[in-house]
Amino acid sequence: MSDSIIDPTTPRKAPKPEVTKIQGRPLKPSTLMMGHGYDPVLSEGSLKPPIFLTSTFAFESAAAGKRHFEGITGKRPGGADGLVYSRFNGPNQEILEDRLGIWDGAEDALSFSSGMTAITVLMLAYASQNDVIVHSGPLYAASEGFVAKVLAKFGVKYVDFPAGATREEIDAVLAKAKAMAAENGGKVCMVYLESPGNPTNALVDVEAVRDARDAALGPECPIAIDNTFLGPLWQRPLDHGADIVVYSLTKYVGGHSDLVAGSIAGARKWMDPVRSLRNTMGGICDPNTAWMLLRSLETVELRMQRAGENAAKVCEFLSQHPKVERLGYLGMIADARQQDIYDRHCLGAGSTFSVFIKGGEAECFRFLDNLTIAKLAVSLGGTETLASHPASMTHLSVAEGRRAELGIGDNLVRISVGIEDADDLIADFEQALEHV
Repeated sequence: MSDSIIDPTTPRKAPKPEVTKIQGRPLKPSTLMMGHGYDPVLSEGSLKPPIFLTSTFAFESAAAGKRHFEGITGKRPGGADGLVYSRFNGPNQEILEDRLGIWDGAEDALSFSSGMTAITVLMLAYASQNDVIVHSGPLYAASEGFVAKVLAKFGVKYVDFPAGATREEIDAVLAKAKAMAAENGGKVCMVYLESPGNPTNALVDVEAVRDARDAALGPECPIAIDNTFLGPLWQRPLDHGADIVVYSLTKYVGGHSDLVAGSIAGARKWMDPVRSLRNTMGGICDPNTAWMLLRSLETVELRMQRAGENAAKVCEFLSQHPKVERLGYLGMIADARQQDIYDRHCLGAGSTFSVFIKGGEAECFRFLDNLTIAKLAVSLGGTETLASHPASMTHLSVAEGRRAELGIGDNLVRISVGIEDADDLIADFEQALEHV
């Protein structure tokens, strides 16, 4: 081994400052994805980071070990200064977290073994007995179920509001939540949003939520938002008042339907409590998955752009088809309130949308069963086009009345358009609709 081999305590620290600007202009995220947070010189010249398959890391001195554990245990904020143990951190995960933070303009980021691990650890880090969580609706069914069924067992209550709620409606919900929490000796511990909502694409006015939060609760109550449907390319919630942004990295960031992971990002003060609980519980993304995500981040902009272009063409076709009742597509919003939110918050319409087919479950099933290019599968954001029936699949665990309230009917099909040829996809949807 040469002297240039990676230092196990600081495996990715460059000997000189990284290049983040050129001619005084900050480099764009797509450029930084090619090398940010990693110096090949410190890993035998390997152009890409190696996969670090180890459970523990050697300290350069006992004093260094003490210093790292001061960060791990919270005696100092911000986590360990170096590598300690793979339940806490690792080179691949740290490089990944550095790059994830770039897309959202976040000070810090944390990676997890799945999107739901990220969500549950986040909520557990902030919720205490008798607290109240305020959340928008719809949420991904597992997220809503965790709040309503699991946290409820520990005395945490919730109040929800529809995604398109106005400032006045949000004010009323926060007042109700605040009174509920005070009555039980707790607090409103978090406002949790999902925008666009899964699977309807309903948008939340994050700016209105921030203003209402500031007025009713103060800025110490964090606003977290699941940005999976539009992130990281088409929406930057931290710019509009959210404190924490949440992702299922399985979707657009991973983008190839070959991994499962999640993340959160935001200011370090919001990340530290979650990092501390993750250190205890585990749930950090594994090194191999982190490495694959680094690969995927290099092309995320290209993939999302192509998918978005395809979705626009497909939706133009579907919007004129006689067997389609309507679309839940952000490029074709009929509601003025939703359009206003879109104009202020979004940078693109995305490639995941809902199709409301004339009929019900039987008609949707005929459509799904006759697709040839598009695959009948849950998930979204992959290179391939996927289609599913939320009412009988991803949201089956949601009570029928609640599904109706949220607009998740039996005639709704969720489609995530991939990067195939758009004309081929249109032909596939056309022939499948012939069977309806």
